[in-house]
Order: sequence, then structure tokens, then C-alpha cells
Amino acid sequence: MNVLLLGASGRIGQRTAAELLDRGHKVTGVSRSGTVEGIDDADFVAVAGDATDATDVAKLATGHDAVVSTLGPSGDEPPEILTDMIAAVIDGLRRAGVDRLVWTGGAGGLEVGPDTHLIETEDFPEEWVPVASAAIDAYDTLSEADDLRWTYVAPAALIEPGERTGEYRTADRELVTDDEGDSYISMEDFAVALADELEEANAVHTYLGTGN
Repeated sequence: MNVLLLGASGRIGQRTAAELLDRGHKVTGVSRSGTVEGIDDADFVAVAGDATDATDVAKLATGHDAVVSTLGPSGDEPPEILTDMIAAVIDGLRRAGVDRLVWTGGAGGLEVGPDTHLIETEDFPEEWVPVASAAIDAYDTLSEADDLRWTYVAPAALIEPGERTGEYRTADRELVTDDEGDSYISMEDFAVALADELEEANAVHTYLGTGN
């Protein structure tokens, strides 16, 4: 598969690129600078691109089989840029004639109980609310794109660098927790989940929670 990877220079993006390449896919990694550290593979090309520009996205996506996004706001960008990104990516894919999109979302909109989402719980850190709210808004925009085969894949409540076990669990719109109620996934296993969903397309038009 020929995959366009948006946000390839980030921590999740780099791990996703490595996972896709290990599976034999060709990857075009997009970052604002056009450089992606830590990836040295003949099937990987790093390019510069602006994910808030639909024309740029369309140009980049043309000729690819699918798009995977690990985009997120950088430290100097407002969280609301996520809604600009999702709108531009949807428009760009339509122009390019590419209908498969796997989007890295947020856990804040996942359900933790009847009519209760993670972002609404009292233990949810206040400083995470703006980006979590923006990620939910991005999902709302994506959910209306019925002409695209999209999947919105959210990590667990806690995601950090760790071990690639190749094992994880998923749930439709629900936060994945262990027997102690903790919600965690390594970035390495989250990359596995993204790659699996890209290949298998078992959760099209789904807000998919993941966790170890």
C-alpha cells in the first residue's frame, strides 16, 4: 500500500512510519519542515506540507492508496487548529480521489459510563480540556464525511513511549481500561493499532478506543 502519513515527524508519527515500513508499505511522511528524523528506509520519502491547506493536502495525497494522520497541535499552535486540519484533510482527500483515512484522535470523547465521557470526569486534567475539546470538534466534522472510509482511532487516557507488544484491545466509543481501571497504551502499540486498522478496515465510520 502507498500511504501518505501526516504528522510524520512527531513521536507517534515516527513510530507509525516505522510500523508501516516494517509491514512492507511505502510511506510518504509529511511534516512542516520536510524532514523526519530516525527513519532510514528506501520506501520512505519525507516531504514538506501544510495540513491546514486543502490544496496542499490534495497535491500530496494524489497517487496514494490511503492517508494516515498523527497530526496534533504543536506547542505554539492553538488547539483549535485541529478543526482546521480535519476540514482541510477531508477536502484535500476528496479532490485527490482518495477515500481511506485513519485519523489519530483523542480519548476525551470516549465514554466511561452511561452518558459520561472522559473529558467530563472530575479527574480529567483541566489543562488537557482545550485540546480534548478541539479533538471532539474534529471528530464531529469527520463524522459527517460519509463519502470517506474514515476511522477515528483514539489512544488510551495515557499514551507514552514504551514497548511494542503487538497486543492491544479496542472498543467502539468506549475508553479501554484494565482490571484496575487504568487506561494506558504505549506509542509503539498504538502505531500497531493504526496500521492494523489501515490494513483491515474493520472499524470504518467508527470512533475506536484503544488500550493495552
